[in-house]
Amino acid sequence: MGQFIEKIAKERGHEIVAVIDIHNLEDFGSEAFRSADVAIEFTRPEVAVENIKKAFESNVPVVCGTTGWTARLEEIMALIEEKNQTLFWASNFSLGVNIFFAINKNLAQLMNQFPAYDAAMTEIHHIHKLDAPSGTAITLAENIIAELDRKEKWTLGKAVQPDEIGINDIREGETPGTHIVTYDSEVDSITIQHEAKNRQGFALGAVIAAEFTAGKKGFLGMNDLLKF
Repeated sequence: MGQFIEKIAKERGHEIVAVIDIHNLEDFGSEAFRSADVAIEFTRPEVAVENIKKAFESNVPVVCGTTGWTARLEEIMALIEEKNQTLFWASNFSLGVNIFFAINKNLAQLMNQFPAYDAAMTEIHHIHKLDAPSGTAITLAENIIAELDRKEKWTLGKAVQPDEIGINDIREGETPGTHIVTYDSEVDSITIQHEAKNRQGFALGAVIAAEFTAGKKGFLGMNDLLKF
């Protein structure tokens, strides 16, 4: 992802002033990093929060695409408020996925009237993805729960209770990401699906988000950018 982001950012006329990985974490305090208008964070869930904090210490806004860390979101939100910092976070930066989010929410509103249909999900990703279910799948499930009175929570695997949405997670090959939402009844099924063809769409969305974030304050997301 970092290579895709760097390539697209340069193509759009931006300068990369610092690249930080596990080998040069001290560069969070460098003059080069502090000169950045925005930092884009795509790493691993166990280090994302500390990376965001280090960027905030240098007063650099962050666009974060790492998922699997949002159990600590309240901690980061408190820092944003206390230190007047900026975080743009999305579970998925793809334009197509965010259109899919809107379709999913609208479909859930409609299906709330038809209790004979049970909702379930499947997400498929590459074998290197550490968190399960994906952040995108969680967003989809939470949007369904917000609209579907008969669902209260999601669970990884097959649903056991009628108020659960089961999320089947599959890890295979180098699959960039596929998300499938199904409403199943005794007489038929309704399915919506988004399939990413490569990772370039995620990288482009992250760069566009960084362009949007520069100069802003607070907690931002794709709804702010796309005005959905």
